[in-house]
Amino acid sequence: MTALVIRKDRTPAVLRKLAKAEANPRVARRLLGIASALSGMSRKEAAEAAGMERQALRDAVVRYNAHGLDGLHDCWGNGRPPRLDADEQAELMRIVLAGPDSEIDGISAFTREDLVSICEARFGKTFHPTSMGRLLRRLGFSRQKARPSHPKQDPAQAEAL
Repeated sequence: MTALVIRKDRTPAVLRKLAKAEANPRVARRLLGIASALSGMSRKEAAEAAGMERQALRDAVVRYNAHGLDGLHDCWGNGRPPRLDADEQAELMRIVLAGPDSEIDGISAFTREDLVSICEARFGKTFHPTSMGRLLRRLGFSRQKARPSHPKQDPAQAEAL
């Protein structure tokens, strides 16, 4: 089995300087490990000197060979895609902003449970009420409690009081 060759476009001294100036400690450790391996240390000794396992050093070398210094930074994924696409989110915002029709829907304000059932009926996607609350916060809505009012109340008389 042959050892993994490390690219030599930077000297160990340059890599150590870069490690010293690096703000991310994980990247600095990877740079130090590669610099030690380039200096002639065994891979095991270089990894231990940098505070990592031999396999982690090997992974760093592979990434360094392929992408240079940028390969030593962590590349996290974007996470799970949203359940509602942009058009569906815009439609949900329109529904929330328009509010319910008290004569048709029989309610004066939407609850999260109401919005869950609307999403299931309109988009075919189910949510837990807590997840719906998170989605609403992400869309810029805040939790508000509607003041109760009787549907036959006269607004002018209420204003006069």
